Amino acid sequence: MSDFKPTVIVTGGAGFIGSALCRYLVGGGLAKVINVDKLTYAANLASLGSIEDSPDYAFRQVDICDGAGVRGVFEEFAPDGVMHLAAESHVDRSIDGAAEFVETNLLGTFQMLEAARGYWQGLEDGRKPGFRFLHVSTDEVYGSLGADGLFAETTAYDPSSPYSASKAGSDHLVTAWHRTYGFPAVISNCSNNYGPFHFPEKLIPLMILNCLRHRPLPVYGKGDNVRDWLYVDDHAKALWLIWSKGRPGEKYNVGGRNERTNIEVVRRVCQLMDRYAPDPPAGGHERLITYVTDRPGHDARYAIDATKLETELGWKAEEDFDTGIEKTVRWYLENQDWWQPILDGSYAGERLGLKS
Repeated sequence: MSDFKPTVIVTGGAGFIGSALCRYLVGGGLAKVINVDKLTYAANLASLGSIEDSPDYAFRQVDICDGAGVRGVFEEFAPDGVMHLAAESHVDRSIDGAAEFVETNLLGTFQMLEAARGYWQGLEDGRKPGFRFLHVSTDEVYGSLGADGLFAETTAYDPSSPYSASKAGSDHLVTAWHRTYGFPAVISNCSNNYGPFHFPEKLIPLMILNCLRHRPLPVYGKGDNVRDWLYVDDHAKALWLIWSKGRPGEKYNVGGRNERTNIEVVRRVCQLMDRYAPDPPAGGHERLITYVTDRPGHDARYAIDATKLETELGWKAEEDFDTGIEKTVRWYLENQDWWQPILDGSYAGERLGLKS
């Protein structure tokens, strides 16, 4: 059995976290991966170049809201489980247009659950007990913390944005499918991810690329909102542990134990850019910091208590923020061929959402 390599459907595998997970599973010889992705604006198959020719990797362009299309993937590949990451994930855009978030995050998750449940119920007795459905969610479902305390798996849900509300709803669907049908599902809730291959609308890559192009570095409000930062490769390792060893019906919080205010993050990026891409005639990159009007419902602080994951499954983040952010900055400086086509095409570095 030690040589068994499960076949896993990864939804959203062309996205930031999904592509890191695919690279980890296939590159590490841990699983055969079927990447199911609609290929929306934030998806990028170039993030999967290192594994695209592997016999353990396949891609199918399917919208998770398309029940028939999803069922077809199950029929074609007969997987041993699902790692469900596909979601609309940008808070600003959810404020501007919530419908797409409700459709993908709620109705898409429903279609995935129903397709997986129907498939699981038809499995032979020998394969049925090993099937798992991992639903990958966010710490934003818990709402906002004060100056103290951490989100635990038992923290009550209190979402603030259309995005976090849609993710909270999808979490509840997964829990209900486990309780009602005995479906072997598990949920993970993660803190803010960062690292290579991150779409430029997000804070850290936006700051790096704006520094390179001498553009303003927009910081909401006073920049004092706090987030717990998790290096994406550490997250991928956690997801594999949760899928392979987590208990059905349970939730596991994944956090890096790296709390920083947004302005601290931006200033650290500036310091690293001063070191690796200096611009002496103009001065340090911190001169580009520009404070902008805060967004509605901007949660003050998120912080994850990952004790359950650490003690029960033996996971621990390998990167702290200082090592992870330096790796990230250097990756963007060395991989212009990945991000330049994005800036030239579908995305040009503007703030998405919150239209005036």
